[in-house]
Amino acid sequence: MKRMIALDGAQGEGGGQILRSALSLSMITGQPFTITGIRAGRAKPGLLRQHLTAVKAAAEICRATVEGAELGSQRLVFRPGTVRGGDYRFAIGSAGSCTLVLQTVLPALWFADGPSRVEVSGGTDNPSAPPADFIRRVLEPLLAKIGVHQQTTLLRHGFYPAGGGVVATEVSPVASFNSLQLGERGNIVQMRGEVLLAGVPRHVAEREIATLAGSFSLHEQNIHNL
Repeated sequence: MKRMIALDGAQGEGGGQILRSALSLSMITGQPFTITGIRAGRAKPGLLRQHLTAVKAAAEICRATVEGAELGSQRLVFRPGTVRGGDYRFAIGSAGSCTLVLQTVLPALWFADGPSRVEVSGGTDNPSAPPADFIRRVLEPLLAKIGVHQQTTLLRHGFYPAGGGVVATEVSPVASFNSLQLGERGNIVQMRGEVLLAGVPRHVAEREIATLAGSFSLHEQNIHNL
């Protein structure tokens, strides 16, 4: 049996990233851990719905045993099992970030015994998290270069405070990893923008489109109003 690792969740910024990273690495390596002081640096410390969903998602995917998985908990014990591919669905129940839940579990599914589909409902465009469009348009093309085959689909946008968004990712086990070499920035092929509206007047989008066009020398036909 592997020795239990003790983590201090108050280290660094004292946010949720240390928990998400610990869950991912624990699932991959089989290393159990205990973390205390979860989100100690935040105004509302402890597990919020998004973090609790990430814990439960990780536990379901690797058949882990968990202690302290409840709202507001500042201590968690996580003993992972074997990561298994499958069809998974998780609901945050708020506008918490779907992509941060995916960030927690997808790396482990690269090492699963078969392909997987993970669907998460909640927020898709959050101020302190990568939006779903970043995952599918920026991150996944880079992941493909190292041998990761996953495809994220934004099924429905979800914004604070209602949430209601849905993101789904299909991912296959990685046969072998390639090195990632980004020695040169490369030439700009295209610049385009998108403006998302949710519960605000249309003139707000028109103002943003004009600002984007002026700041980046874009033609307004290359900026889409969604």
